[in-house]
Formats: sequence, structure tokens, C-alpha cells
Amino acid sequence: MNKKNFLGAVCMAVAFAAVTTACGDGTTRSTGWEFSRNMYDPIAYNPDQPNNNFKNKQTAQTPPAGTLPQGFEKFGEEYANTPEDYERAGRELTNPLPVNEKNLAEGEHLYLVNCAVCHGKEGKGDGSITKDRTVTDSRGTRQLENFPNPPAYTRSSGANSSRGGLMADLTAGKIYHTIYYGLNAMGSHASQLNPEERWKVVMYDSRITKEII
Repeated sequence: MNKKNFLGAVCMAVAFAAVTTACGDGTTRSTGWEFSRNMYDPIAYNPDQPNNNFKNKQTAQTPPAGTLPQGFEKFGEEYANTPEDYERAGRELTNPLPVNEKNLAEGEHLYLVNCAVCHGKEGKGDGSITKDRTVTDSRGTRQLENFPNPPAYTRSSGANSSRGGLMADLTAGKIYHTIYYGLNAMGSHASQLNPEERWKVVMYDSRITKEII
């Protein structure tokens, strides 16, 4: 056997031994040897640990001025939950999303899931929780509490907003402010809807307002 064949045989034997030992003997839970474990299972720093990679030796660093965390929204900082900022939002904010069938369809879905239970499918203020309802369970059948009808999106004397003016005249900014903070019996939907979803609901609100006026 020449030197080349000998080296080849040795390499094959080593490879075979590595494969067979890595597979285990069927009686243990060992996964065998691991190669370059730190390549796929790095040891990361915890935020409160010292870190020599930075001058101040801290892992958690103060973000640069003017930057925003991912998913952060400035609306709550720029507009407070006050009647004055409600009016200001109505003057300053417009819907940044294009009006198209996709956004309207998604807005309709979000409205039906989150809003129709009170405002009704057509914005007439006749949602299911405003009507007589009963529930039957192990305790028997009982009447559920009825909630007051919210104003409808129509031009009538009974469709005034709690803050004044007709519901049909609410601007996009006022509707967005109300979705974010809530008003009266309506709670805030800031945690249920992200900013883009809120604007889609606002867009759909404007559509159904035009349809029922």
C-alpha cells in the first residue's frame, strides 16, 4: 500500500469512527460530539451584565437621541387624553394610508371584530350588547346586562358625539384619538389594534358614514 492510499484509508477510518460514535449505542441519550458549538449557540450578554465592549462597561446602552424603539408609537406623547388635544388631533391628523379595496376590506374586518358589538355592523349604534340577551349555563337562564346605544353615524338629532357635533362630521384625527384613548363607556383599543390597524378602522368608519347618511 502506497503512502497516498494509506492516508486515504486512515481518513476513512477516522470518519467512520466519528460517525459511529456520534450516533450512540442506542442505550444512552448522548448526542455525541458537537462541532463549533459557539457558532450556533452563542453566549449572549444579559442587559444588566458588565460588558467590556463599551466604554462605560454596560451592556444596556442609552439609544441615540432621536431614535425610537421598534414598534414604539409617539401618539401618546404628542396628544394627551384631553378635550383640547382631541380637537387638536382632529385638526392636525389625516389618515396616512391610501384608500383602496385592500385597506377597506381589512378595516371592515377589524371593525366587525372590535367595534360592531357596540356600534353595529352598519354604524347605527345597534350592536349586540345594546339588545336584550340571555345566557343559559349550569346556573340556569339569566338576563345579561344591556349597554346604552352609542350615537349612530347618521345626520340626526340623536347622533351627536359626546364631545359635541354630529358623529358623521368627526374627522379622521378625532376618531383615531378616541380609538386610542377611549371615551365614556368605550375603553381604549390601543392594545387591541396597532397604529396601522387603527387607521384602517378609521378609513372604514368614514366609508360606512358616507353610506348611511
